[in-house]
Amino acid sequence: MNRVISEKLAVLPAQPGCYLMKDKHGTVIYVGKSKALRNRVRSYFTGAHDRKTQRLVQEIVDFEYVVTSTEMEALILEMNLIKKYDPKYNVMLKDDKSYPYLKITSERHPRLLITRKVKKDKGKYFGPYPNVIAARETKKLLDRLYPLRKCKNPPGRPCLYYHMNQCLACSEKPPSTSEYNKIVQEITSFLHGGFKEIKKSLTDKMLEASEQLNFERAKEFRDQIQHIEAVMEQQKMTLNDRIDRDIFGYSYDKGWMCIQVFFVRQGKLIERDVSIFPFFDHPEETFISFIGRFYLHKQHIKPKQLLVPIGTDTEMLSELLEIEVHTPFRGRKKELVELANENAKIAVNEKFSLIERDEERTIVAVEKLGESLKIETPHRIEAFDNSNIQGTNPVSAMVVFIDGKPSKKDYRKYKIKDVEGPDDYETMREVIRRRYSRVLKEGLPLPDLIVVDGAKGQMSAALDVLENELGLDIPLCGLAKDDRHRTSELLYGNPPSVVPLSRKSQEFYLVQRLQDEVHRFAITFHRQLRGKNLVQSELDNIPGVGEKRRKLLLVHFKSVEEIKNANLEEITKLGIPSNIARDILEHLNSSTDKE
Repeated sequence: MNRVISEKLAVLPAQPGCYLMKDKHGTVIYVGKSKALRNRVRSYFTGAHDRKTQRLVQEIVDFEYVVTSTEMEALILEMNLIKKYDPKYNVMLKDDKSYPYLKITSERHPRLLITRKVKKDKGKYFGPYPNVIAARETKKLLDRLYPLRKCKNPPGRPCLYYHMNQCLACSEKPPSTSEYNKIVQEITSFLHGGFKEIKKSLTDKMLEASEQLNFERAKEFRDQIQHIEAVMEQQKMTLNDRIDRDIFGYSYDKGWMCIQVFFVRQGKLIERDVSIFPFFDHPEETFISFIGRFYLHKQHIKPKQLLVPIGTDTEMLSELLEIEVHTPFRGRKKELVELANENAKIAVNEKFSLIERDEERTIVAVEKLGESLKIETPHRIEAFDNSNIQGTNPVSAMVVFIDGKPSKKDYRKYKIKDVEGPDDYETMREVIRRRYSRVLKEGLPLPDLIVVDGAKGQMSAALDVLENELGLDIPLCGLAKDDRHRTSELLYGNPPSVVPLSRKSQEFYLVQRLQDEVHRFAITFHRQLRGKNLVQSELDNIPGVGEKRRKLLLVHFKSVEEIKNANLEEITKLGIPSNIARDILEHLNSSTDKE
């Protein structure tokens, strides 16, 4: 624990509030809340922790806190801070998974739409529906049954849907507001369970078509029935009161939590949502924070009622969400909450081994690599590789791995500008200089480790730029390859020496993945650039001849030589203006004269 943290811990208040943990770059890496800041924040730096919390604490070099009046204020502030900073250890709800809804707009001529965003626009929303295809097919069926607006035509200008009796908004006398309200009520009734009559009608039509040996038509009716069932009756688990409610359950083990949400619509359990993530606070508080963000930040439609497990602070949740929140103690509702808990427990047990394996390949491998190099854990690694063939189109590429995983949004490509010929060392100097000059100028995050694809020469060139030109002290290592162009040795130090890594260790596999990825990225960029240059021709130097006209000419005449021998009429027949055709002939023939 450093001196700054020790001094701040000594004066922490015992009031409720939020705390923001920061790393050595000043980046917020975790946001939490507590009803007693002093006890919570101190707990991170005292006593034993599981591996995930240890990893978090090792990165903390400073923290801030904001005192609030109540725990409720702290909860709301925590959600806002997480949304603002997106800390890497607050990994909940980052998948942005959302389900589609059916929506009836509140316009003069209402429309039936499929949307994933719920807005306060006075529209009617139905859902969520987990089966996107079934939702779309159900909308198609409703479009055929109820003639809401399908076009933007003014009254008296009929559209195709109007002639199919599926859009009355563009008729000479559009439906009145009361007529539209009646249609909207019928659609609402359908989506609230009144679909059984339509389902029976479709079944009768299917049987009738089958008896008439019209099997294609019968299949269409059958598919419509199946889509309705998929949307409206996906699960047979029901509650008789037909109230829309969400049922939450959770389970946790070894620093990981799984939360399951059952969506009950019109008394039917239609789908569930599963989230599994590491957590660093008390499980009950993490659970409440999750529910708050689930509705307030992901904009899920709040149901009429929430059911949660025993021990949950229902008063706080009810005040936060402004809906009913209950803990059932008996009957079918209690069984559903227990079922959600049991599903969460099973999910934790099933996925935990996979999560541990992924950690072994990524963050644990990064930690062990740092130990082997005797440096701090290199959470951010930047790797470089050069690519050229006989000195043509020299390029370089950089890939970034964060906690052992590729961060593709941070990848960069470089065209080499100042190096003549196939000089790998000078190429490395140029790209290192360009990359980290820009990092310093723009205040971008510095890496914890730099990896260059190459041995002592490339390492020496890169270190010279970093230390002598830019004044940076960043650990740098090199990757040597064997005769089969496979990762052979990891070099580190000055002078460089081989770092002993077992070829079966995860840290060796990590540097192997780094080398393979940066080589792939560099060679792909080089091939793209070389391929682009190969298709260039004399035509590219003629004003008025772009890519389309160049392709048109080469496809028709097969070669530049044949274009030279063509006459003006032959070129203009392709749709090229006569003045540009004249320029083409003059340019190509004048270049021939010069040769």
